[in-house]
Amino acid sequence: MMDIYGFYTGQIFDAYQWLGAHVLENGVVFRTFAPNAGKVELLWNGQVIPMMPVCNGQFYETTVADAKEGDRYEYRVYGQNGEATDHCDPFGFGMELRPEHQSIVRNLDDYAFGDQEWMNSRSDMREKPLNIYELHLGSWRKKTEEATGWYRYDEIAQPLVAYLKESGYNYVEFLPVSEHPCDESWGYQNTGFYAPTSRYGAMNDLKKLIDVLHQNGIGVILDFVPVHFAVDSYALAKYDGTALYEYPHNDVGVSEWGSHNFMHSRGEVRSFLQSNANYWLKEYHFDGLRMDAISRIIYWQGDERRGVNGNAVDFIKVMNQELKRMNPGCILAAEDSTNYPDVTKPVSEGGLGFDYKWDMGWMHDTLEYFQASPQERKEQYHKLTFSMMYYWNEKYLLPFSHDEVVHGKATILQKMNGDYEAKFPQARAMYLYMMVHPGKKLNFMGNEIGQFREWDEKREQDWSLRSYPVHDAFYHYMQELNHIYLTHPALSERDYRGDGFAWLDCHQEENCIYSVLRESEREQLIAVFNFSDEIQTDYEVKVENANNAKLLLNSDWQRFHGNTPETESVFQAGDGTITCTLQPFSAMLIQIDK
Repeated sequence: MMDIYGFYTGQIFDAYQWLGAHVLENGVVFRTFAPNAGKVELLWNGQVIPMMPVCNGQFYETTVADAKEGDRYEYRVYGQNGEATDHCDPFGFGMELRPEHQSIVRNLDDYAFGDQEWMNSRSDMREKPLNIYELHLGSWRKKTEEATGWYRYDEIAQPLVAYLKESGYNYVEFLPVSEHPCDESWGYQNTGFYAPTSRYGAMNDLKKLIDVLHQNGIGVILDFVPVHFAVDSYALAKYDGTALYEYPHNDVGVSEWGSHNFMHSRGEVRSFLQSNANYWLKEYHFDGLRMDAISRIIYWQGDERRGVNGNAVDFIKVMNQELKRMNPGCILAAEDSTNYPDVTKPVSEGGLGFDYKWDMGWMHDTLEYFQASPQERKEQYHKLTFSMMYYWNEKYLLPFSHDEVVHGKATILQKMNGDYEAKFPQARAMYLYMMVHPGKKLNFMGNEIGQFREWDEKREQDWSLRSYPVHDAFYHYMQELNHIYLTHPALSERDYRGDGFAWLDCHQEENCIYSVLRESEREQLIAVFNFSDEIQTDYEVKVENANNAKLLLNSDWQRFHGNTPETESVFQAGDGTITCTLQPFSAMLIQIDK
């Protein structure tokens, strides 16, 4: 039995263990929360079965002896006015493929994970490399060219493991997998918050995918949507004939995406959402949640001028603190573009309790800089240095996400200034800048092959690009850069300590040259960048132990489709100085052992 008072007051994190459809030895018990309903009926197997009001009439329950795993069902909920609407189960663990929308009975305990070694040793990666490959399951790879030619969760496991390992990613982040009716929403407008989308299979198929990834040393993060839900009448909207999950007034109840905003001041809504977050972490073994649109929780409608939504902020604090306690080693990341303070400070210290915050400012400044012409970059030089002015305020993660490659924005490679050939060297140099900049990393699928076509959820990535030498070389550059990031602790060990990063030179405005130091206990890495279209000769960097310097990576090497043979000497070191020759739009990474 669930703690009913705790549910009402927003203290429950496992409401799904009681609510929803649960397989028993003698059938299936169905329970739903509908406090303002006139009555509720279960629609199952062509039958209409009355549900009994329980717990002071706020909940409804029935047990069906003949029901079993895989059965379809829904609830017919009558409002006080007698009007009825058929709803899927808010706590349903499975749903039909759109446009159908009935819930499906699933057995929560019908899968045995084999990933205990991973689960016992995982961490928040604070002092470790965290290189995330963001992926939309329906369009990474497809069985057929048809829009519905999807792989099942478990079918894609081994190909995905092989690709992530080969490419140098140690975490994967899935766009939302909760059931949603519209492919074009990418999962951000949910109807079944507890149901893995049936596009790619069922509950155990998803668990198998995560299990396989873990057994191969790869962490899994889920994009989680705690702000809003789809308006479809069969889902949460006016579930019991009233605004149960949403605000009753449209001025705060309707989001900019045309969806309903959750009313986070209601304890029942808090229990629903935080149980949902815990459900994905506990039952599926996800290693973390990237929480979408947190600015809309912090401020009313995401608008700072409308003020802080104190109830929603309180909700996110309580949820984050308990999720961290209940799921050791899990990662909580906030997509937040506001300047609200202490997003990544622990709740016990007055913060929101996230581990990481997406650095949207860094992302926008970086891409705007590389969209500018070489001449304009002289004037915009400090767009690349500004991020370190505020960086220490939060624990930042650097994202080049799905949002930057859709809706007329152009892909990451397209955004580079100049013609087709000029874009590749700039992108190579930019990605080295990303890896050297403090903060964890995230890159959306297709970016690593130099995708030119904007992302379309109906098509798989343009893997045929690898047949073109320039794109294949770009992939191999990204692959090598990723592996350097994973194996050199200077690039991650002191991400959030002041002694892990220093500008060696950030005042070469006319030449568009920058040099950076990253440091760990065992090594120093020096990165030198030339973002101009001119060769820069005899550029000097003052570094102790310069005699121990060796070149790790040159973005202009010929094997990456650059112009410099690997045998050609591009720097000299001695007497505390490294002297470089930098090709246009190039970057070098130099290692110095302590």
